[in-house]
Amino acid sequence: MDSCSMSAADHEDLLPGIALSLALAFLWFPLGQHEFLYEHWMKLGTFMMPFLVFAALSFGSPQSLSELKSARFVALWLLCAYLIHQFEEHWVDIFGNLYAFQASVNGMIATLTNTAAEPTRPLTSEGIFVINTSLVWLVGAVAIWTAPRRLFPTLCMAGIVLVNGLVHIAGSLALVGYNPGLLTSVVIFLPFSIAAYLWIGASKGAVMASLLWAFLGHVVMGLGLMASSVWGVMSPLVYHAALVAWSLLPLALSNLAALETRQPKP
Repeated sequence: MDSCSMSAADHEDLLPGIALSLALAFLWFPLGQHEFLYEHWMKLGTFMMPFLVFAALSFGSPQSLSELKSARFVALWLLCAYLIHQFEEHWVDIFGNLYAFQASVNGMIATLTNTAAEPTRPLTSEGIFVINTSLVWLVGAVAIWTAPRRLFPTLCMAGIVLVNGLVHIAGSLALVGYNPGLLTSVVIFLPFSIAAYLWIGASKGAVMASLLWAFLGHVVMGLGLMASSVWGVMSPLVYHAALVAWSLLPLALSNLAALETRQPKP
């Protein structure tokens, strides 16, 4: 009996894991699609979002509004929130500028490193693609896949949403101006991430661990970018592998007893 139930649980994890691995292979393996994806990945995310919601509502079949606050739906809403954010950040900002984030970050780095007169562009379209499809899409997909059996990946998704929103707000205050992604950081990221933490009902230790993971994820992202594109001490492939490894860390840590969380209450 137990072996049968264990086998069913293993299959429940295995099949979505295979599907996710195939999706990532189509994204990252060089199959002739990268030139298109580097330019248009955020558009795919934007148009994919309503289909994600449709599939979740159709297959999840929530019977009441309270069920929309289940762990799996919380993970879905967090991923959708980030897809909306990526529209403003990487496609069209509130002033109608296209792909403004890349130019904004490269300009800031050039100013900080006194290389404004040089043609160095540390943040490339390839880098933006890998950063967002790993630290956002992969983390969000793992959170949806593993909830509610493992809730730490969902906490980490809430953490990356909250920390990234605070980074945008801090950058705006420091530079006294708008940066691409600021509006959705204030209007969507802060309330969604805080609500997610409250709905999941996580322990203080688990919340702090997820926030630490999210903060260090931004450190890995920033230092890795500088190391690979400015200082030249790390290859882009190693940088991208580090991002993917960091994105999978919540899954690896999700079985630790100290990170156990309660199920969200309806």
